[in-house]
Amino acid sequence: MHPEGVILVDTGETARTAEPGYFPRWHPYYRLAVQMDVAPEQEIGPQLRRLGIAPDDVRTVVMTHLHTDHAGGLHHFPNSQLLVSGDEHRAAQGVSGKIAGYLPQHWPTWFAPEPITFQPVTVGPFQQSMPVTTASDVIIVPTPGHTPHHVSVIVRGDGVDYFLAGDTSYTEKALMDRQPDGVSPKAQTAVATMDAILTYSRATPTVYLPSHDPASAARLGRQQTIPT
Repeated sequence: MHPEGVILVDTGETARTAEPGYFPRWHPYYRLAVQMDVAPEQEIGPQLRRLGIAPDDVRTVVMTHLHTDHAGGLHHFPNSQLLVSGDEHRAAQGVSGKIAGYLPQHWPTWFAPEPITFQPVTVGPFQQSMPVTTASDVIIVPTPGHTPHHVSVIVRGDGVDYFLAGDTSYTEKALMDRQPDGVSPKAQTAVATMDAILTYSRATPTVYLPSHDPASAARLGRQQTIPT
């Protein structure tokens, strides 16, 4: 928790994925490549409560992007500030958004996020940034690749930074190998973002925390930084 309030990055998936028809069968990705198994108690709301944090205690939610496995838990945070790239939000809506794999039909009816407003303030190799805190120790940076308007969050610590990476890569090994995932619309954009993260880590010891890496929690616990 931050002294200025609880800040959350992404909201995980919803147990509603088990409902018949939740995923559009007409979409080949959901018909052939996706299988979710999320129990109600595994949603972000119950998980926070087990940590002693009520969802209403969350001051700010930063969305790295709006794919369902990151945005499925939005319904837990009707009273939080929600920050999303404006371009990401627009790209995820309508027929074109559904074709691209977003599920805007499942967003809460009240979902009206604040657009992330980048300033020309450099953070290492990142040419733009937006502070989330007045102390500027929690910062959003653009990390396009997995989606064209994907963002990540840097948390500045005492001697080590934490890079909450969303889906900039699925694992730390993929980052080190500069291996883009199969979803990125432009592989070269994803690789350029990985190069920027590696450049950042060479100047500042950085714990890399992509969402889908099973080893992220252990690296966080050990404060294990990206090898340089």
